[in-house]
Amino acid sequence: MKANFIKGFYANIPVGFSVMAYGLVLGILAGNKGVTFFELILMNLATFAGSAEFLMVELWNDPLPFVQILIAVFAVNLRYLLVGASLTPLFKGRSVIHKATMMHLVADENWAVTMSRLKNEKITPYFLFGGGICLLIFWTIGTLSGHQFGALISNPYSLALDFVIIIIFTGLAMSFYEGKSSILPWAVAGTMAYLFFILIPGKWYIVLGGLSGSLVYAYQKSQEAKNE
Repeated sequence: MKANFIKGFYANIPVGFSVMAYGLVLGILAGNKGVTFFELILMNLATFAGSAEFLMVELWNDPLPFVQILIAVFAVNLRYLLVGASLTPLFKGRSVIHKATMMHLVADENWAVTMSRLKNEKITPYFLFGGGICLLIFWTIGTLSGHQFGALISNPYSLALDFVIIIIFTGLAMSFYEGKSSILPWAVAGTMAYLFFILIPGKWYIVLGGLSGSLVYAYQKSQEAKNE
């Protein structure tokens, strides 16, 4: 347990710096919206999902629109249904309580690092959890720093801090490339996500684009199995 936890923690340090930069932007925006220091800490611990927290801050008003926030966060976090399904081999034989505990700190980044490592090495859920703890630390440092010193930066987007996470995650995604068989699912996922982004309000394009690519990939694998 300890070895996998430490291994997962250290494996996620490189992406942790990009997460911290992304969190800095959220912290600045949260401060400008009137989110208090302790409310931001609670948000990090209870939600721990960058896109969902950005949505919460965007919708933050007085009085708080609780129902609207809950629906928006639910929609943007639906992608974790796909993430959870992909982690089935890692959690094989584990209890529901164990899965729920480990999954709370799953983010896109430590999921990508874990899945990449799982292809070449036998690891346990504690690798994933160690990565989650690592990212939580970096994320909290970033968000709280932005909240405290945000007044020094009038426009965080002008520094392109929000784009850092896109660059890093694109690099992580490339580790899943399996050759020509990956091209069609990726193309379908990207195309459908863009179309849904144009046609459907909100963040549904994330889930629907990913689901479209996953279905194509599943169909490809079923055909390959039939031909063997």
